[in-house]
Amino acid sequence: MTHPERARPRASRNARLLLTVAASAGLALLASGCTAAAGAPSEEHASHADAEHSHDHSGGAERLAVTTAGGITVLDASEISSGSLRATGEIDTEEFTRLNSFGDGQHLLVTTSRGFEVLDTAEATLTGLVFPATAAGHVVRHAGKTVLFDDGTGRTTILETDALAADDTAEPDQREYTAQDAHHGVSIELGDGTLLTTVGTADARTGATALEPHDDHWHEHATSADCPGIHGEGTAADEAVVFGCEDGALLFRDGEFTKLSAPDAFGRMGNAFVAEDSPLVVGDYKTDPDAEGYLLSAITLIDTAAGTLTVAELPENVRYTFRDVARGPEGNAYILSTDGSIHVVDPKTGAVGESFPVVAPWEGPTEWQDPHPAIVVDGDIAYVTEPAAQAVHAVDLTSGETLATATLDGVPNEIAVAAG
Repeated sequence: MTHPERARPRASRNARLLLTVAASAGLALLASGCTAAAGAPSEEHASHADAEHSHDHSGGAERLAVTTAGGITVLDASEISSGSLRATGEIDTEEFTRLNSFGDGQHLLVTTSRGFEVLDTAEATLTGLVFPATAAGHVVRHAGKTVLFDDGTGRTTILETDALAADDTAEPDQREYTAQDAHHGVSIELGDGTLLTTVGTADARTGATALEPHDDHWHEHATSADCPGIHGEGTAADEAVVFGCEDGALLFRDGEFTKLSAPDAFGRMGNAFVAEDSPLVVGDYKTDPDAEGYLLSAITLIDTAAGTLTVAELPENVRYTFRDVARGPEGNAYILSTDGSIHVVDPKTGAVGESFPVVAPWEGPTEWQDPHPAIVVDGDIAYVTEPAAQAVHAVDLTSGETLATATLDGVPNEIAVAAG
């Protein structure tokens, strides 16, 4: 499907969008048809003395977007503190698309068959600017750079994160690096200009390399082939970068790669969830390569300062997919579980503390692309999708209170915040 130069919101469909404002967490549960799941006593929702405090979200992003089948809905989150999560427009797109924040507080990248298409959340439009890719993949934001990876060619595209500020319709300046072989990969540029990028082929991914810019070429500084199935990336404090492997993780710190082995022969970490001011990384974890379904029951805990990796088993009621983990207030991990609750997890020990119900209990997807609940965090606010209710909830992670709920006329799938 092609797009006009600047696709406008479809007013006829947008007019049918409903807004449900939840006055309290309990009212939000009723509005979404949610029932509180029974958890261990220590995991029950605790009350907070400051539950009635004013929710200051002025420093957070004002827009987020959610994909539906063949469309994207843009939501205005600027008035979360007064209980408003308001749809501002919808855009026609392909049947299945993915969303990534560009990192400038306004733009998102929509992955389509054309490549990375720029979405202006302030105007709720596709701008017409496309960064071409034969198989658009990972987008990484770090140190003022936004880095795109094309799985179909192995090409890395490096952009300034503020590159779209002056004009989001014209192609900005960019730098590129192309891997020897195309593969499902990821790249990140560090503050000193070092480019970390994965190594592999269409058949196997093996590790990563660190490249330094020299005039018109890249010089290999360090490399590691000790990360089978390398996937995902996360940057912790002091620019310690972690990649997931099928047998643990690969750590890049102080110019060197270090392998962190999993306790199991097959112990796959595919995604790293980080807080950039913390040395602690939380990853997903899978031990059975032949397991059916996508629900996981354990997490990886990495201390990048100590160079350690451990695995924590979760309580029986806490099951999740790659879309259901995020970092938030105080560096904690937040897991949106199939029991319908968000569980607060200590990133150092893996201990599950308090929890609070948000959505109705749900089952894992048959395919990873299938709509299922997802969580993204901006500051102390979590945005949670509930496909069964065609809803998006805004939740204050400091109190567990659901602040607002927007009900769509389509089933939400991917979600991203236009964070700066």
